[in-house]
Amino acid sequence: MLDSRIKTAIDQVSDAAPWALVEHFSTFPRWKPEDVAEAASDIARRLDEVGVPCELLNANLYLSIPYDASVEANGVTYTAKPLAYAKSIPEGLTGTLVHVPGTLAASTASFYDKNRKNESDADAERLRGKIVLTDGFANPQKVLEFQQKGAIGVIAVNPGVDRHWGICSSIWGTPDLDGLPRKPMIPVAAVSNPDGAALVELAQSGGTVTLKTRLEEGWFSSPVPVVNITGSEEAEKFVLLHGHYDSWDVGVGDNATGDAAMLEIARVLWANKDNLRRSVRIAWWPGHSTGRYAGSAWFADAFAIDLDENCVAQVNCDSPGCRWADTYENVAWMSETEAFCKDVIRDATGLESSGERPLRAGDYSFNNIGLTSFFMLSSTMSEEKRKEMEYYTVGGCGGNIAWHTENDVMEIADKNVLMRDIKLYLAAVMSVANAPILPFDWRNTAAEFEATLGKYTQQAGADAALLEPVSTALSAFSTALDTFYTNAPTMPQATANDAIQSLARILVPLNYTRGPRFGHDPALPVPALPLLAVATQIGELPENQQGFARTQLVRGVNRTVAALRAATRLVSQ
Repeated sequence: MLDSRIKTAIDQVSDAAPWALVEHFSTFPRWKPEDVAEAASDIARRLDEVGVPCELLNANLYLSIPYDASVEANGVTYTAKPLAYAKSIPEGLTGTLVHVPGTLAASTASFYDKNRKNESDADAERLRGKIVLTDGFANPQKVLEFQQKGAIGVIAVNPGVDRHWGICSSIWGTPDLDGLPRKPMIPVAAVSNPDGAALVELAQSGGTVTLKTRLEEGWFSSPVPVVNITGSEEAEKFVLLHGHYDSWDVGVGDNATGDAAMLEIARVLWANKDNLRRSVRIAWWPGHSTGRYAGSAWFADAFAIDLDENCVAQVNCDSPGCRWADTYENVAWMSETEAFCKDVIRDATGLESSGERPLRAGDYSFNNIGLTSFFMLSSTMSEEKRKEMEYYTVGGCGGNIAWHTENDVMEIADKNVLMRDIKLYLAAVMSVANAPILPFDWRNTAAEFEATLGKYTQQAGADAALLEPVSTALSAFSTALDTFYTNAPTMPQATANDAIQSLARILVPLNYTRGPRFGHDPALPVPALPLLAVATQIGELPENQQGFARTQLVRGVNRTVAALRAATRLVSQ
């Protein structure tokens, strides 16, 4: 149950300041640099008006600003949208069109998968020197694969009558030298489904098209509004609440509503700062849309050591308060937070919830550091409502297909839903900030590991024995965890909390990353315990590659065992 301090804070939530921000943001687009700067100043001004100090940090971000695109064929010009980070070819590129069929994601959990239904259609000999026409969204996996197989351009046929903005690079944030080779080197654009149907017919007859894209790519100074609300007991420890303020077009549901939610939460928490045990840091990100989470990645880089030593959890606020969003289905939460999230959603809203493993998306720029994390998208319309509306899966806006289009306007926002979501986020952040012992149960994560390992062992077949050291290490860790949580109520609270936080630095990277700490893995789907996932593929590989896969698995096993043993020592001390 929510304690009296949280209930008091919730009772202070008002729609005045947040709804005024939503209404204002609905009047101007926020992806071009000058508009982003105006939006940041507006957030800072509104915070000042409600008495909350705000610091405007300056991030130098490498961004891709898309302007316009078109596809010309047989005297007809089809309007298109360029994908951010695609190659800019305003003069046009002419080539033969080839169709590679695709399928749509059935849910948000699979939204960033390749979704291709005919592998033979992606044969390199067929694609080399051609412009690929593919169904669905131009996700980075597909674009990179088509480029590697020799395609000179990609046209994505979006599933509805609208064309959706997006980004086709898998590079997370501003590229470093290691990431630069993954930057797309071909033009990529999106067309509507009706226009795509005409282009499919053209592709089937071997027709040609001219693809034009116009983008601006380079370094941009980008403001980052940040509010620090200092706790009264453990001031150095903090919860990070964050979301992006840049948007495609006016982006009401993605993410003006989120910006408004954080504004109101900042106001209420500032008024109740004496009732906070730990601090709360609230940040609004630029470069989410035009830089693949560049703002949050910059913050993770610039304040990495502080985040490593002091951040107890990160909470993402994206697309709350949208129309018809009357459920909390498939809420993103890491397994150690599951029980906490279900409880706080029930206590704050009266609704039950279901969760899913966080996608490699949504400003989760802190996995490599190892931050416990929960929430990404907020409330959503039910599966039944989506079917009733005949909506396809999108990545925000409460499930409304206005996502990443010009239609994400005021009618997408719902004041009552926004107020409910604000109260939920406020309750969740304040609950973590005030918990005597951090409310994260790593036994759930150990159980997730056990389930993942069981699946991988079964799929590994004859190579299952290679995974046995992980099973042994995991068993020892689970036993140590049980003892730790049994004894935690009688430990000094600082000792228990240090262990819970330190476990995150070990186990979150183990479960969500392949790369090193303080880096940024690509924006591509990441399986559970990714260092071991190759175990599921060995039997499907050609025989001359299986030895290489086993070598990769052995190395992954070694890293996993070492991490589990370090975690065991930590909780055993």
